[in-house]
Amino acid sequence: MEHPDYADIQGNILRGYRRHLVRHLMLEVTDAKAARRFLALAADGGGDGVPAITPDEDWGEGKPPSCFNIGITCAGLRALGVGQNHIATFPTEFVEGMTKRAAKLGDTGTSAPEHWPAPFDDPDRLHIVASIYADVENEIAKVHAQVEKAFTVLGQRDGAGLGEDKVFFGYTDNISQPRFRWVKDPSMDGVDEPIDPLGTILLGYPTRMEDMRFTVPSPQALGLNGSFNAFRVLSQDVPAYEDFLTHAAEVIDAHPDGQRLLPKGGETKVGKGLTRRQALREIVAAQMCGRWRNGVPYQSSPDTMEPVPAVNRTNFDYKEFPRCPAGAHMRRANPRGGAIVQRIASYTRRLVRRGMPYGPKWDPDDPETRNAERGLLGNFIGANPGAQFEAVMCDWINLGLQNPVITGTNDPLLGANDPVTNGFDVVLADGSAITVPQLPRLVHVRGGAYTFLPSLPAIRYLAGLGA
Repeated sequence: MEHPDYADIQGNILRGYRRHLVRHLMLEVTDAKAARRFLALAADGGGDGVPAITPDEDWGEGKPPSCFNIGITCAGLRALGVGQNHIATFPTEFVEGMTKRAAKLGDTGTSAPEHWPAPFDDPDRLHIVASIYADVENEIAKVHAQVEKAFTVLGQRDGAGLGEDKVFFGYTDNISQPRFRWVKDPSMDGVDEPIDPLGTILLGYPTRMEDMRFTVPSPQALGLNGSFNAFRVLSQDVPAYEDFLTHAAEVIDAHPDGQRLLPKGGETKVGKGLTRRQALREIVAAQMCGRWRNGVPYQSSPDTMEPVPAVNRTNFDYKEFPRCPAGAHMRRANPRGGAIVQRIASYTRRLVRRGMPYGPKWDPDDPETRNAERGLLGNFIGANPGAQFEAVMCDWINLGLQNPVITGTNDPLLGANDPVTNGFDVVLADGSAITVPQLPRLVHVRGGAYTFLPSLPAIRYLAGLGA
């Protein structure tokens, strides 16, 4: 089978929804019979007060008023009646759950599970993460009211787009996603990336690794065409991030090699209307991420955020003469074809990222909201949480094992940094660096769960367990 029937796949996996609003509901199954009845109706198109599960189908000219999908935790599978003999066929990471994997994920200190608020502080009760996507609030509320009739709602997290695919640190996001053969996704038009096999994201298909497929959990009716999701509530410390950029600009400006990074008068080339201090801040921001904040890859345009002619935002590599720092977030998370220590791992740890900002918009002049919690509701989807998400978070984000230059350091944006021990190396054209000390932890984990994203036939299978 080269590709599945896309009507069998839950939506937002192979193709992104690109809606303005999202609400994630954390649910507990307290009445298994009612839950299974809900799932049966939802998988068969909805009705009788139950929303339809949105499949991965082309909407054509008109999109539905809302989209609804579910991810089920290991505890949720048990609550719905899946036996231990089948649970044992799922990946260890999923079975143990995210809280028990905290040390490997870098969820330590303020990000440790003991600091996570409800309902993430009681993972045994968190059975389902149900996600509602829409462009207007009343459509979200309508589906929410239907869901809470069949489940106990333990909590909710609401997100809303900031516009132009921006996230709170100011970067344009959602640029470089995997693309798959057989999948027509209008949002990927113009994206020039290597084609990923469906086994990167779906269970039951070939992967990029030769003659290797990830194990499909049993029974086949449950596991085939499913995916795994790392759902994460990631608080972004915007004040600390902006303060670090200013601190870095001051350190560089006073450094003997500061003129080599940005020659006098060079700020006009970096970006229109920038002062020297502003230009230095933007250079540091670009090196920390691997892109300028407008989305232009640093590798393709290391001297300016406004290259003429424009450069391709997705078609670039780190194979020869890499200008993007090895420690940049984007290069760590996706080293592309560049030389890395784990050579066979290139392109094998690709993840689909679906996320939405949450919290009040950042206004540096508003003291009332300056320290409010804001961040990203992230979904990191793949066919195996250990070989993909955990490998990226542990080996590449927090240890830097793919390159000797950064081994033992953490990702400047996402990593488990401590200002006492961590800094960031701003790299000059000749490869030398200016070390900026006192890099704080900028992203704090506020909750999360590993969920299984079953196919629609698998949801029908679960609905029939009580028969």
